[in-house]
Amino acid sequence: MAPPPETRPQRIALLAFPGVRAFDVSVITEVWDSDRTLRGVPRFALHRAAADPHAPVPLRGGLTLTPDRPLTWLDDLTPMDLVIVPGIEDPDADVPPPVLDALRRAHSTGVPVASLCAGAFVLARAGLLDGRRAVTHWHLARTLATRHPAVRVEPDALFVEDSGIWTSAGTAAGIDLCLHLVRTAHGAEAAATVARSMVTAPFRTGTQAQFIEHPTPRADRDADALAAVRAHALAHLSEPHTVASLAAVAGMSPRSFARHFQASTGTTPLHWLITQRVAAAQKLLELTDHPLPEVARRAGFGSEVTMRQHFASHLSTSPRAYRNAFRHRALDRG
Repeated sequence: MAPPPETRPQRIALLAFPGVRAFDVSVITEVWDSDRTLRGVPRFALHRAAADPHAPVPLRGGLTLTPDRPLTWLDDLTPMDLVIVPGIEDPDADVPPPVLDALRRAHSTGVPVASLCAGAFVLARAGLLDGRRAVTHWHLARTLATRHPAVRVEPDALFVEDSGIWTSAGTAAGIDLCLHLVRTAHGAEAAATVARSMVTAPFRTGTQAQFIEHPTPRADRDADALAAVRAHALAHLSEPHTVASLAAVAGMSPRSFARHFQASTGTTPLHWLITQRVAAAQKLLELTDHPLPEVARRAGFGSEVTMRQHFASHLSTSPRAYRNAFRHRALDRG
């Protein structure tokens, strides 16, 4: 029996134009232009689209980016594909009108559009953020809100999505968004594999704060204790945990523990725990045939009903629908 035909890979269009940041280009390239199929990650097709596909795009530091597609290539993308705008060095710099036109056309056909860091200014100039929530580097949030008052700027989040448009905060938050986009399209295990190969954290939620308190010797000691607590919770995820029980592991009072945890991670202990349980349940749904009650137990939700509620609030889907969706995608990949 012949194997099923392999579906075409997801196509990612990196928009290349003068002023894009080399770091963000590198992040996008590392996530989507490395072959990890032997480790179970789907094939991607990353292309660099520019107004003139034959002209190298200058980057800071003497680097250049070589495009391989014209902007009109974006017109062939489908809703399973992705357009991503790297951060830009100068939010005041002009953006080539063909780039803005290509973004508008892509979004009008339902293609997801994402930007990293100050790339949000590009989306705002294209009018794609009007009336929508968006985020950029915290240092530029006020500037974005002032220059584009129709944009609902979120000052603290790592990344947000609104109507198929994704924006992220600065530098490391761009990695978080790229991994989240892999997770959204291909599942938690694929995103975790990419993260492991990049030696980076596999999962930070978009709602975490962009920055934390400045480190001090005491804060460093607390951070070590909190890291041990997180490791303990992950190793015993199926067990019930409360702020008080986690604080006891850290040797702190519950109030002090909650305060230090949020200062260190940008989120509350219970919110962090729930996101880790959702991520664990996603992997179990993708990789095992365990019944839903067993998945809920192993992920620490206690009941299928509780798991279903958290899937609805975090992923806007149900555990059963999530399992079916990613099983179908695995079968399609052969």
